[in-house]
Amino acid sequence: MKILVLSDIHGNYPALAAIENEVRPLGCAHVLNAGDSTVYAPFPNETIDWLRANRAYSIRGNTDDKVIKLLKGKDFKKPSKPDKRIMYTSTAAALTAENRRFLLGLKKKKLLSLGKTAIGLFHGSPADHDEQLFVDTPDKRLRELAALTACRVVVVGHSHSPFHRCVQGVHFINPGSAGRMFDGNPAASYAVLDLDRGRIEVSLHRCVYDIEAVARGLARHQLPALYIEMFRTGTKLN
Repeated sequence: MKILVLSDIHGNYPALAAIENEVRPLGCAHVLNAGDSTVYAPFPNETIDWLRANRAYSIRGNTDDKVIKLLKGKDFKKPSKPDKRIMYTSTAAALTAENRRFLLGLKKKKLLSLGKTAIGLFHGSPADHDEQLFVDTPDKRLRELAALTACRVVVVGHSHSPFHRCVQGVHFINPGSAGRMFDGNPAASYAVLDLDRGRIEVSLHRCVYDIEAVARGLARHQLPALYIEMFRTGTKLN
């Protein structure tokens, strides 16, 4: 059974559509989404519509948290810079009623069993919603996190750093960012998890997509031009 693993889509529907097209021949049975589905690319409704249509197992990330605050009539202190805040306020204002309900219903973690394999979805880590795990996170830390969960597979996001590591029998998977990579390569990042009779295999992938569709969308919505440069270059500039 093959499973598409996503995180940090950040409203980038053109990237999501390209990933869908690339993995279609695999016939993935499920979709896992580790949060930060919205903010930065200007396609929050198209992104959430896709997640809903594909019955993705989804949780909320830190950018989603801030949008949820706005939807509840609250505010947040950070980010305080106008060119970053507008990415959140514009997202909250654009969401349809149905997609607002979807976002408001997301939890910070999800535990599930697929193919008799226990899987945990966490945006940061099993210990902390905001923790960032990287390919070079020390084994000692991963052992500590493995001790906190009964899951055989732990899916995380947040760091935009794709990796697969197995520590103490626990497979830690970060698929990278489907919508906004920071490593100088703007291609979308995702993972495929293959579960077969107790065997666990993971492959990491990069996917070229129509970045100019994102650039046109940002310009059409009169959002800061700096983000166009970030999407084109695969870098974080603010």
